[in-house]
Amino acid sequence: MSMQQVIKDIAHLNSREKATIAHCLIASLDTEQDEETNQAWADLAMKRFAELVSGDIEPVSWDSIREEVKG
Repeated sequence: MSMQQVIKDIAHLNSREKATIAHCLIASLDTEQDEETNQAWADLAMKRFAELVSGDIEPVSWDSIREEVKG
């Protein structure tokens, strides 16, 4: 299948399907695991989770973020 055909076919997918394909493509670029980076992301995720649980920050819906970005 040619790249032009793939791009043409992608136009017929819904947003969720396109996001899944984008994720798969990006993930396929990562051939090497950087343990320091993985640990930094894990630490940040744990910090954010603790902030949510403690009530220090309030969760924000994806719809709210999308509207803010759109302006």
